[in-house]
Amino acid sequence: MIEYTEHYFRGLDLWSLGVDEAFLNVSHHAPSKSDHYLYALSEECDKCPFTKVQRILAGKQQTAFKIDASRQLSFRIHDRDVGKYSYDNDTYLCQLSNVRLGEFGVYDLRIAVDGSCALETAKQPVNVYLPFLTIALIAVAIVGLVRLVQYGLKRTRTAHSSHQPSTNSSTAAEERTNGDDDKQEEGFTASAAPPSVAPSVPRKRLQSLDTLRGIAIMLMIFVNSGGGHYWWIEHATWNGLHVADLVFPWFLFIMGVCIPISLRGQLTRNVPKRQIVSSITTRSTYLFLIGLCLNSMNGPNVANLRIFGVLQRFGVAYFVVSLVHLFCHREQIASQHRFVRASVDIIRLTRQWVIVGLLVVIYLAVLLFVPAPGCPRGYFGPGGKHLMNAYPNCTGGITGYIDRVLLGLAHLYQHPTARYVYDGQPFDPEGPFACLPTILQVFLGLQCGSTILSFTGHLQRMQRFAIWSVMLGLAAGVLCGFSKNDGWLPVNKNLWSLSYVLATASLAYLLLLFCYYTIDVKRVWNGYPFLYAGMNAILLYVGHTVAHKMLPWHWRIGTMNTHLMLTLEALWNTVLWNLIALHLFKRKLFYNL
Repeated sequence: MIEYTEHYFRGLDLWSLGVDEAFLNVSHHAPSKSDHYLYALSEECDKCPFTKVQRILAGKQQTAFKIDASRQLSFRIHDRDVGKYSYDNDTYLCQLSNVRLGEFGVYDLRIAVDGSCALETAKQPVNVYLPFLTIALIAVAIVGLVRLVQYGLKRTRTAHSSHQPSTNSSTAAEERTNGDDDKQEEGFTASAAPPSVAPSVPRKRLQSLDTLRGIAIMLMIFVNSGGGHYWWIEHATWNGLHVADLVFPWFLFIMGVCIPISLRGQLTRNVPKRQIVSSITTRSTYLFLIGLCLNSMNGPNVANLRIFGVLQRFGVAYFVVSLVHLFCHREQIASQHRFVRASVDIIRLTRQWVIVGLLVVIYLAVLLFVPAPGCPRGYFGPGGKHLMNAYPNCTGGITGYIDRVLLGLAHLYQHPTARYVYDGQPFDPEGPFACLPTILQVFLGLQCGSTILSFTGHLQRMQRFAIWSVMLGLAAGVLCGFSKNDGWLPVNKNLWSLSYVLATASLAYLLLLFCYYTIDVKRVWNGYPFLYAGMNAILLYVGHTVAHKMLPWHWRIGTMNTHLMLTLEALWNTVLWNLIALHLFKRKLFYNL
């Protein structure tokens, strides 16, 4: 049930392989008079040429080397060096397409006398998904042990009470009282409806929102800890939607949900708008500055300090959306028409929809019709060797160009995944220009908050959550052509594309619908353990970022070159921060900006 392999195979040190690596052994069936050259193409590199991987010396019958096995590969053998890249018009001896290698496997690529080639599996790879079963069994064992200890303590207390018959009734009453107090403090009583309130009336504070925020922060900590080094958990290289790509937009969505709730409370208390604007500005500034400080963790060198980041984009989007809502919101709607009553949550935001819509139109107009210097109009690919190396200096198109002009190349994120897959330029996925569609992301959350404030019935809210989820999901599918790379506007977290905003908002509505139904309506789930983390999200985000390389949150044992060890380490970090959140929750300590 674990990733295990013998130490040596054919003299190859298998323990020297990294996670998702294999050995490829290229051999000749007959002595070759000239060197051969192996080129490879990963399925993750869209519309790319083959890239040179290894030179196969003529005087060496076998050449073994390590190769990435996480994604499907295509191989091409040349009898001459055609340069760094091999294009479709280059002649080659042989080609193997869509080859699936595996972790810790050993593969023989044989070149025949006639120039043909064949791939054989010399040693079977390990199953990289068995660690999930192993971890599940470990979790079951831990839960069982905890239950057994709890049962033993309960029996011990019962036996101790039986020896004190004179005080048994008073002790039992005291235990019941203490037990109720503990449940009240821990939040267990939140799952029971107050006797004076009808079950169909929602509570004032929605635990589903805190739970959804907790799910987002726990998932963020897990993926930031490596996510077990599974490719589908990590961020997509360029286009596409992986697990890690869901976290940030969900946070923004939840922030948007809370904006109208918070502002209505302040306006109800007759807080002056000037004071509210000051509070919004202060909070946005704090978010930006904290994010800037976190960017300096590897050294406060101002010459190459990354300016933008996650919290910086939070600050910008929160500032714009909050001010727009504060000055454009209409609380009272005069008409009592049936359609107006059914759509009052949208009609109240009409002017805000117009403003946000104009920002989105401006963003799309620039993205589609303004070319970056040396780049074609409407290009928003990863640059480098994308499109057969046609636009190597056009990473991100006009988005990347604007960010480079505003901030300078040295102040952008230097290590995006696309830079290593596509050989592109540095690109900041949280750069300033893409803040425009991020404002829409927050505003879609604000629309959800308006729905919560406008309708008090559970069914009314859930129907609208479901409708928004379906509509946004379909719109995203149409924009991306229900494909990864071939639609009008592919789903792309790096560019924060419109289809990405709509797709992630659709999933946020869907997840909120699930949490709302199970927690606030049916109350079959109390939101634990995510509820604790959701009530101290900013503290956990900053804390896990600062402690990223510190014990006891992170550790290394041996080579750490298997998915099992990397997943255990990521889960350990995630659970530990959740326990910290539980401790703060029990002490009623909540930190917010």
